[in-house]
Amino acid sequence: MLKFFRSIYISNRVYWVLVILVILFTLSFFFPVLSAVPRIGLLVFGFFLLLDMLLLYSVRTPFRLTRTLPERFSNGDNNPVNIYIRNRYRFPVFITVIDELPEQFQKRDFRVHTAVSAGAEKNISYSLQPAERGKYGFGIVNVYASTPAGLIQRRCYCGEESEVSCYPSFHQMRRYQILAISNRLQEIGVKQVRRLGHSMEFEQIKDYVKGDDIRTVNWKATARRSQLMVNSYADEKSQQIYCVINKGRVMKMPFDGLSLLDHAINATLVLTNVALNKQDKAGLITFSDKLGTFLPADRKPTQMNHLLESLYGQETTFLESDFEKLYGLIRTRMTHRSLVVLFTNFESFSSMERELPYLRKIAAHHLLMVVFFENTEIKKLGETKAVNVGQVYTKVIAEKFAFEKRKMVRELNSHGIIGVLTTPAELTVNAVNRYLELKTRRAI
Repeated sequence: MLKFFRSIYISNRVYWVLVILVILFTLSFFFPVLSAVPRIGLLVFGFFLLLDMLLLYSVRTPFRLTRTLPERFSNGDNNPVNIYIRNRYRFPVFITVIDELPEQFQKRDFRVHTAVSAGAEKNISYSLQPAERGKYGFGIVNVYASTPAGLIQRRCYCGEESEVSCYPSFHQMRRYQILAISNRLQEIGVKQVRRLGHSMEFEQIKDYVKGDDIRTVNWKATARRSQLMVNSYADEKSQQIYCVINKGRVMKMPFDGLSLLDHAINATLVLTNVALNKQDKAGLITFSDKLGTFLPADRKPTQMNHLLESLYGQETTFLESDFEKLYGLIRTRMTHRSLVVLFTNFESFSSMERELPYLRKIAAHHLLMVVFFENTEIKKLGETKAVNVGQVYTKVIAEKFAFEKRKMVRELNSHGIIGVLTTPAELTVNAVNRYLELKTRRAI
C-alpha cells in the first residue's frame, strides 16, 4: 500500500480546481442560490479524479523501456544515449522521463516531456560529453505518466542501473583515420609537406607508367628488359616514436572543459595511430615525481589496444615532475634513436630553464620534440583593449607571459630541440603536422 501511494503525484490542475471549489463554497454562504454549484462540481471532480486513477493503474507494467549506451564513452566528445519506451496503455499518455545520470555530469534537472500514442513506441535520444576518464554509473529511469486529463501522475521505475567506462578520445582518432584514408586531412588543418628528394628505402623496380618521375629511371634494368624501368621507393618504416606525457601538477590546469593531461592523452592517441598507419613503431612513457607507464615501441596489431588501455588509467598528481628520472629511463630503456614527443607545460621561462639540462641530454641521443601549451586566457587578456590604468597593467603582464612562451621556443630550438607552442584546441593538429613534416624530411 505504501508503494502505491508513493507512485501517485497530484498535478497542479488538481490544486487549481480545489481552489476554485473552495471559493465557490465560500460564496455559497453569502449567496445560497449558488449552494448546489460547488457540490455538483465536487462530485464531478471526484468522479474524473477516480476515473483518471483507474485508467493509470489499469495496467500493471505500463511501459517497456530499454536504455542503450555505447560500449564505452569517448572523452571530450558527444556520446549518444538512446531510451526506447513502449506504451502498453490502450490510450495515449503524456510522459516525463527523468534519467538518473552519472554524478560526474552534475545534472539534476534533466527531464524530457513527450507524448506516446496507444501501444506505440518512442525513441528519446540525447548526448553526453564527459570531461574526465573513469567509470560512469547510470541509475534507473523514472517515468511519470498522465492521461490527457492530466489530474494525477503515476511514477514508474524502469530500466536497470548500468556502468560505462570513459576512455581517451577514440572518436577523434577514428575521425583522423577516416580523413586520412579518404585523403581529406587538409579539412582539419593537417598540411601536406613537399617531399624533398626520395626516401632512402628502396622498394622495387617496376615498369614505367605515365606520371612516374623520369629521374628514377633504372638504365641497367631498362637495357636488360628493352623497355623503360624505374626504381620505386617507399617511406622509411619501423622508426620508433615515443609519446612522453608529463603527469605533474602543471598538467592539471583545465582548458575547454578538459585538463591539459586529457588534451595530451587525446593527442597521443591520434599521433600514435597515425604513426602505426605509417608503419612506424609507437610507444608510451608517462612520468611525474615517479616513473609511470613504459610501453615499448612496437607496431604489432594489438599495440593500439595496449596504448588505449594504458592511457585510460593515467591520473595527474599535484607534485613537481622529475625530469632526471625521465632521462635515466630513456637512456637505459631506449637503445635506438627515436622521435621523442614530450607533452608538458612551462608557465615561466625559469621553470623551463630548470629542466633544460635534462632536455639537452635527451636531445643528444634522440630527436626531441617538446610540445607545451599556450595559455589562451592570458592571450585573451593581452588582446583586449585597455581603457583604464588597471587594465593597462593587466595587459602588460599578459603580454609578458606570452613573450616568455615565444622565448621558450627560441631557446629550445637553439639547443637542437624542436619546440611546439600550441593552444589545447589545436594540439592534435599541430602534433600530427610536425610528425609528418619530420618524417617527410627524413629527420627521424
